[in-house]
Amino acid sequence: MSNSKKLKKYDKIDIPAQSLVPPDKDGYLTKQGGGIKTWKKRYFILKGPCLYYYKSPKDTTITGRVDLESGSIVKEEKDKKTRPNMFSVQTSKRIFYISADKPEEMNEWMVSIKGAIDKVKVPSPSTPASQNTSSVTPADRSKQMTQTPAAGDMSPRVRLALAKSTVSFLKDEESKVLEFWQIWSESIPGKEEVGPGMSIDFYVATSADMQKLTWRTSGPQNIFIQKMVDFFWNVGAPESEIDRLNDVGALINPVKIGSWIDMSAKGGMDGGWYFPVDIPLKLAVEAADPGEAITKFTQWAESHDVTTVYTVGRDMGAAPPRQTELRMKLPGGDFDTQVKLGVDSFSAFGFPAIPDNALAILKNSRVNVTDHPLCLSVITSSEGFVRLGLLVPKPNTQTVLQLCSIAGGNNENIAAFEGSLGALGSDGPTYAEYQYLMKGFGYGVYKEGFDIVFHYSVGSETL
Repeated sequence: MSNSKKLKKYDKIDIPAQSLVPPDKDGYLTKQGGGIKTWKKRYFILKGPCLYYYKSPKDTTITGRVDLESGSIVKEEKDKKTRPNMFSVQTSKRIFYISADKPEEMNEWMVSIKGAIDKVKVPSPSTPASQNTSSVTPADRSKQMTQTPAAGDMSPRVRLALAKSTVSFLKDEESKVLEFWQIWSESIPGKEEVGPGMSIDFYVATSADMQKLTWRTSGPQNIFIQKMVDFFWNVGAPESEIDRLNDVGALINPVKIGSWIDMSAKGGMDGGWYFPVDIPLKLAVEAADPGEAITKFTQWAESHDVTTVYTVGRDMGAAPPRQTELRMKLPGGDFDTQVKLGVDSFSAFGFPAIPDNALAILKNSRVNVTDHPLCLSVITSSEGFVRLGLLVPKPNTQTVLQLCSIAGGNNENIAAFEGSLGALGSDGPTYAEYQYLMKGFGYGVYKEGFDIVFHYSVGSETL
């Protein structure tokens, strides 16, 4: 990605409207947005199994796309009073609401789209179930993914699925959270798309009580960007935030990019992007919204000679305030120096102090910081600091058990979760995070206040 070329919604390869000539059908229709439910006029082109839409027939960059499947449904929405001549196109990922200017135009479009759906190849009975995903539910696909192969064949994707299967609130087949996880997991590029010398990396983090989890994946930006933005588009991310990803991506020009999702037992769902590369602090802060929090953080970082971050990311939720996360390694050549700086940062940014019982466990952990320094995760928004976390590397089993005890975790549940990874060579958490979420930012679905979070590296895929 060069500074002169921003990230595109559908990869760096544009799809000019003129390149789809002759179309199966084309013309102006009005479409409802996925996140903000406003109606906008778009130029639609039906070509084969895809329904493309643009702002005008002269556009060289696609605005969006509907991928038609054998199980897709097109129908008139007679009970909808918001727009006349309205119909819907339902795929496995989303329902698109569209209206025409005249009833006859609506009928013509519905017939054409139905014809395109009928032409989509329906897999024969001999086709493996894993290849026919358009007509099964997210829960069915989840079951397929969690069928355990021989130990030597387990990929990071299977490890993720196995870990998911140990989470109680992800066992409900009707769960919207489970569906959200499945849509995200299907947006990850395939291993066969990875070029020489590159990899797709997988991570997961869980709170000690396993009521909140975060899933992350990253890889080469040239294979990730299209599917990442498709995912954001499908789950209703605002266009303005996709543009923000474009701008920050052009500024930083990362070799690797990734997506993440958060979820909670109370139905919390959030997602966003991140760049897991070393970035100069002055560039990384450009991802954040202006405000007192990012200003205070920048001043603190400069006063402590923190000049780079190793990750910057941002949420893509439908409503503000937007949240930006920066992760950095703490300076200092020894454990005590890094612990002091990390602990002091809580008061510097206006967070309550780490509880005494957790602080005692932290100080007794005495990890080797030469190769694996302590790290800090700071999340800011235009309304202030959101969350702060002190990440301590390589906690041993005793530390994990102690932290579970003070954070309300169940040792057996964590053991089962780690077992789904440990059977595949996991050495336990890569980090134990001492974390605090400010009041007001849990939105009734995420735990506010102090918590313990364990981070795990699930593995990498290469050719």
